[in-house]
Amino acid sequence: MKWTGRFYGYTVSAFRKDLVSGLIVGIIAIPLGMAFAIAAGVKPEYGIYTTIVAGILVSLFGGSKFQIAGPTGAFIPILFAIVMQYGYENLLIAGFMAGVILVLLGLFKLGALIKFIPRPVTIGFTAGIAIIIFSGQIANFLGLQGLQRHEKFLDNMKDMLLHLSTIHLNSVIIAIICLCCLLLTPRYFSKIPASLVGILVSSVVAFVFFKGDVATIGSSFGAISSQLPAFHLLDITWERIEQLLSPAFVIAMLGSIESLLSAVVADGMTRTRHNSNRELIGQGIANMITPFFGGIPATGAIARTATNIKNGAVSPFSGIIHGIVVLIVLLLFAPYASHIPLASIAPILMLVAWNMSERAEFVHVLKTKTTDSIVLILTFVLTVFTTLTIAVEVGLIMAVILFVKRMSEMLTVVKVLPDPTVKHEKLYPHMVGEDHDCPQITIYTIEGALFFGAADIFGKALMSTITLRPKILLLRMGKVPFMDTTGEANIASLVMHFQSFSGQVLISGMKHQPKDVLKRTGLYPIIGENHFFEHTGEAIDYALTQLDTNRCIGCKHYAFRECRLLSDPEKA
Repeated sequence: MKWTGRFYGYTVSAFRKDLVSGLIVGIIAIPLGMAFAIAAGVKPEYGIYTTIVAGILVSLFGGSKFQIAGPTGAFIPILFAIVMQYGYENLLIAGFMAGVILVLLGLFKLGALIKFIPRPVTIGFTAGIAIIIFSGQIANFLGLQGLQRHEKFLDNMKDMLLHLSTIHLNSVIIAIICLCCLLLTPRYFSKIPASLVGILVSSVVAFVFFKGDVATIGSSFGAISSQLPAFHLLDITWERIEQLLSPAFVIAMLGSIESLLSAVVADGMTRTRHNSNRELIGQGIANMITPFFGGIPATGAIARTATNIKNGAVSPFSGIIHGIVVLIVLLLFAPYASHIPLASIAPILMLVAWNMSERAEFVHVLKTKTTDSIVLILTFVLTVFTTLTIAVEVGLIMAVILFVKRMSEMLTVVKVLPDPTVKHEKLYPHMVGEDHDCPQITIYTIEGALFFGAADIFGKALMSTITLRPKILLLRMGKVPFMDTTGEANIASLVMHFQSFSGQVLISGMKHQPKDVLKRTGLYPIIGENHFFEHTGEAIDYALTQLDTNRCIGCKHYAFRECRLLSDPEKA
């Protein structure tokens, strides 16, 4: 049996592999879906609905063959903040809007732009999210009573400390049992989902020994319905769109980063290449449709995608099967999920936070002691103590500012003259001195990007030359890879100044991009096409023909090999 189109070459053997991997990932996704939903402040079944709908749609329309989508830990802080501030219904609308944004990003082929977000920013907010998730589960792990969930980290920590006296020993026992299962199962039973073992074992212990004494999903959120998720329309108004635009952008940004990062991990494991724009469209479609079934925002899940690959997945069918498996479990076993203790959910989320924290990368960037370390710490701290929106915005702005500063410091503008003792008489700055400097020809070597951040350096370096008014100013620009309109304005100012006293500006070795800028602004013809040279030697030869030879008579600087003859023409 063969398939065509996207599944060209698909066989029954491949289907068997996808069936196994989809079954395993589906079983893993069930407790995670409920856990992420609870942590985000919504009912656990909404996490299951998200796993079903988004999981199937992303596999159908996404750009990665192996991507497994659903609710993820990275979304927890932002979704919880939206629920606290705007409510569950508005969260659904924000998720739908985020889906629209993702689709537009994909349609306009902007998937590559996500890759330009600095790594310190992503590490910083990921580590911050991990801290929020981990700390947010301490109360459930300890079984603390009477707490209220707050949007801000410090308020939650303060409330938790005030209620430490309410620690519930039986809840702690259940949490420890689940944690032990999570840690030991991979060691001794590597092919069995650890989270499933932890949930089952701890739930059985709680039901047998502590029934009615430990908080469960059912006692906290009500029984989980075994019915299919019902379709309902969203009450979208222009007022709500304006109100939720910022949260929607954050969801879209975070979702795009997570999904594309997951796709890149899948590429590395399978030696394939995903289509980033198609992946964004697939994620967008999933997030547009999922809210109509009560689902929360979803994105690519790195851990579940990796598990999918490790268990032999060969096509998107594994992701579709994973969603169907979750749907079947919902229909058959949903009532039993109500007996899962909240203390069992806590260690699962804590382990998720630990695994997503990128500890090694965090420490590595800190050890560099560079500006990247500043961006990392700033993003991390703001994520924990303010909001993810503020953290990312400030992190990106700081990264850009520091990048501009580094680039501006890399620009060098040095005065040079030829060294007759080396081959081809190469030009060096050490040849310039008080008694060895041509009064009529000034040569500068410029290295680095000539842009707005470096304008001050460029201007100061040439200030003395402007004052001396040489007849010829030669700019060696072979090592200027980029120039913006501010750099062009600096050169234009030099040209106008020199032309005001009949001086000339020559340029050698200019690259295509800077030259194109000069042509677009109209400065190229003002300088004169005959004043642009491929090689510096050609420019110097031309400059020597433009000298006022009367000023050369008696000059003892001998900056060029021709100077001795020009200084004493009677010996010629």
